[in-house]
Amino acid sequence: MSKDRPPEPLDFFIWTVEDVGLWLEEINLGSYRQIFKENGVNGEYLEGMSMFTTEQILRFIRRCHMKWGDFITLCKELRRIKVACLKGEQKVRRPWWAPSCLSVVFAKVAKRNRQSRVVSLKLEP
Repeated sequence: MSKDRPPEPLDFFIWTVEDVGLWLEEINLGSYRQIFKENGVNGEYLEGMSMFTTEQILRFIRRCHMKWGDFITLCKELRRIKVACLKGEQKVRRPWWAPSCLSVVFAKVAKRNRQSRVVSLKLEP
């Protein structure tokens, strides 16, 4: 991802620790950037948070010294990104690690598999 601009939301599954830091700045939680970096919080970790038990959530909050309100903001923003992915509102781009010759192929596959990428999201009725 580029250091100049925030990471693409659709790509949050493959965000690096630095991408997560940029996103935290964007959602006004930049004060947690360093502690998230120290704890290795990347996109894969953020995706897994939706499956956390209460005990794991409390451990995460203590480890990152988060306020409850900030944790709720973090969860709401993650949900917003996941819903946008499901609705197809985000532009599909190839990951930074994929060769440029696969851009078209990746975009087609990602569009077809968009819903399977967000399997842990539970939509409210």
